[in-house]
Amino acid sequence: MRLLQSEGVELSLKGLPEDIQIALSQQMAGMRYIKRDTLQAVVSEFVGELDDLGLHFPRSMRGTLEAIGETISDTAAAHLRRTAGVKSEGDPWERIGAMDVEQLLPIFLEEAIEIASVALSKLDVSKSAEILGKIPGERARRIAYATSHTGSVAPKTVRKIGETLLMQFDSEPPKAFDSGPVERVGAILNFSAAKTRDGVLEGLFEEDEEFGEAVKKAIFTFANIAGRVEPRDVPKIARDADNDQLIMALAFAGKKEEESKSSEFILSNMSQRMAAQLKDEIDAMGKIKESDGEAAMGHVVSVIRDLQTVGEIQLKVEGEDDEDEE
Repeated sequence: MRLLQSEGVELSLKGLPEDIQIALSQQMAGMRYIKRDTLQAVVSEFVGELDDLGLHFPRSMRGTLEAIGETISDTAAAHLRRTAGVKSEGDPWERIGAMDVEQLLPIFLEEAIEIASVALSKLDVSKSAEILGKIPGERARRIAYATSHTGSVAPKTVRKIGETLLMQFDSEPPKAFDSGPVERVGAILNFSAAKTRDGVLEGLFEEDEEFGEAVKKAIFTFANIAGRVEPRDVPKIARDADNDQLIMALAFAGKKEEESKSSEFILSNMSQRMAAQLKDEIDAMGKIKESDGEAAMGHVVSVIRDLQTVGEIQLKVEGEDDEDEE
């Protein structure tokens, strides 16, 4: 190791068991100098060992999973990790911090207050704030107060907590869908014809009013633009939308009772010159087929969703302005 360091090679021993790391460090601390002949003999022997090496297999389940983890199912990998008690290599909090809020929320709702306070301290500030906002008031206050006592927690304990939480996450069976049922149904209805969407929503409310209400909130259609898009984001939407599709959507929506407000909203929040050009082209349009108009409005909605996904715009919560005024 010392020879490689003297040649400028950067080595990391973190992958070795800690007892070997300690033994190696103690051995180096007790050494002074090595004669050139001895060094050459050691190097020759080491190189010879490498030349004779045919295959190398991982010496642990962790190493095995790293080698073949992509070739086996998530269920099998989770089972092996759970039964072997495999801990994640590196800082477990990096992986925990990369999880979304909905994945992390059970920690703060179900774990002990002390565990939740440690987790809150290790997460990104903005994510911690979002999580606190989703926790019942009394529990949120207790977690926040307990955080004031986390300064004396030993690093080893914090790591152990992270590893234990990760093992809990890994023990959960993989989900068949990336999103929940509300999001999936909402996404489907976003691109359905208005008649179909209204009929399905009506049926959902009859079967399960709570689920129907949740789906309704998850839906974002052309009619929602005026209430949920920030005026400053309209130029971005107009920039990314296909011009012909935008014109058709505005013309078609302008003659619809629910969508007309959104059409006016878009035109009133772009430059006067561009709005005037669009209005001239809208006036010159003839009759638009229902299917073509629906498709054009769907295109504009898709552009808005794409901009939201990449973080260029943020949609307001339905009725947010009314709540702020109150």
